[in-house]
Amino acid sequence: MRPTLYMTNTNHYHSLMQDETPSQPEPDSRSSAPPLPRQISSRELFADGAREIVIEHGERLYRMRITQSGKLILTA
Repeated sequence: MRPTLYMTNTNHYHSLMQDETPSQPEPDSRSSAPPLPRQISSRELFADGAREIVIEHGERLYRMRITQSGKLILTA
């Protein structure tokens, strides 16, 4: 909650001022941070010097390969 300040000017009018600092949202006990994504080393995926693997996703097969420059390419 922001503090509220009342000030009186020279004409005796009251003005309402609020602190301009941004307020932080109050934590919601019902929400929790999403889990971190699983991290897998490419060394685990490309074991034994393999340069290409096949990933089954649903009913499709995808190929992931390591390029000559060491980047990964995923194709359907």
